[in-house]
Amino acid sequence: MYASVSDMRAEGVSEAQASDERLAALLDEASRAIDRLTGWFFEPRTLVLRLDGRGTATIEPPVPPIALTELVADGRNISLASNDLVVVGAPAAFGFDAPRLTRTFGRCFPKGRGNVEATGVWGYTEINGTPHGRTPLAIRRACILLAQRWLAPLGEGDTEARTRWRVIEERTRDQSYKLDRPIAGTLSGDPDIDAILMRFRRPLGLGAA
Repeated sequence: MYASVSDMRAEGVSEAQASDERLAALLDEASRAIDRLTGWFFEPRTLVLRLDGRGTATIEPPVPPIALTELVADGRNISLASNDLVVVGAPAAFGFDAPRLTRTFGRCFPKGRGNVEATGVWGYTEINGTPHGRTPLAIRRACILLAQRWLAPLGEGDTEARTRWRVIEERTRDQSYKLDRPIAGTLSGDPDIDAILMRFRRPLGLGAA
């Protein structure tokens, strides 16, 4: 989850309004919705990704690498040394636009479908002085706002917008990890939330796992 129950309590949500269990469920749903709407995830996760080689020096994974532990192409190990492989990933620095793995000295990733296997820790995190970084504070805020939106009684706010979000919630309830394409147009229907999420959307056409 990108925010905690204590974050919600700090925002003034009382136990009379929602139990800890209810808030945890809302925050989990909000985190999943953020993943779906942006096309990224915003916490460190250990994964093995299969990528398509294009016969070029650069390959674009669908999520920023935080720490690679192994890179294999056509069954052969690729050196992870900094002079052999340039990694653009997370924790993301100012100006980050997309993740990239680039081989140096004229070497390329051989062309093939799913022939590149990358193992490591992945996720869109921001710098906080630790090796893996943290969930971006803006994403944490968006998660809180989404949970508050779903928590509000139906008589408060935009009933139509609440209905739209109920559909999203149902669609994501049992969703296992998968990177969706970013959704075009408005995202949440809430301008404050959309302003945050638009800054973190995965570029269309970026590599897929």
